[in-house]
Amino acid sequence: MKSVIRVAAAIGLGAVLLAAPAFAQDKEPAMTAQTAMGPVLTDEQGMTLYVFDRDTAGKSACNGACATNWPPLMAPASAKPMGKYTVVTRDDGSRQWAYDGKPLYTWAKDAKPGDTTGDGVNNVWHVAKP
Repeated sequence: MKSVIRVAAAIGLGAVLLAAPAFAQDKEPAMTAQTAMGPVLTDEQGMTLYVFDRDTAGKSACNGACATNWPPLMAPASAKPMGKYTVVTRDDGSRQWAYDGKPLYTWAKDAKPGDTTGDGVNNVWHVAKP
């Protein structure tokens, strides 16, 4: 009976270990895609990422309604810097990915991957370039 319990426990532990990579950070948080504007950074769904001129290095200035229109590229609690990607803490304590010190956002009005309609909005939003 003890050996059956040990095998069941080992199988359960194996299932947990197999699921662990889904939570592991093994790749960069953004990808590069070719658009009409040239190469840009995108999120996992292929949506263009943007930077905001009013942000300061390592600090987002886009909160509240701004963050509704420009959703931040959120980072999980376990996220760690890699290469040019860092993590910034937002005013509400959540974490956001940044590239080269600049927090990254998507644009609510981009309808499909490859859209870059947020570039130049209010002369302060720009596509994030690799």
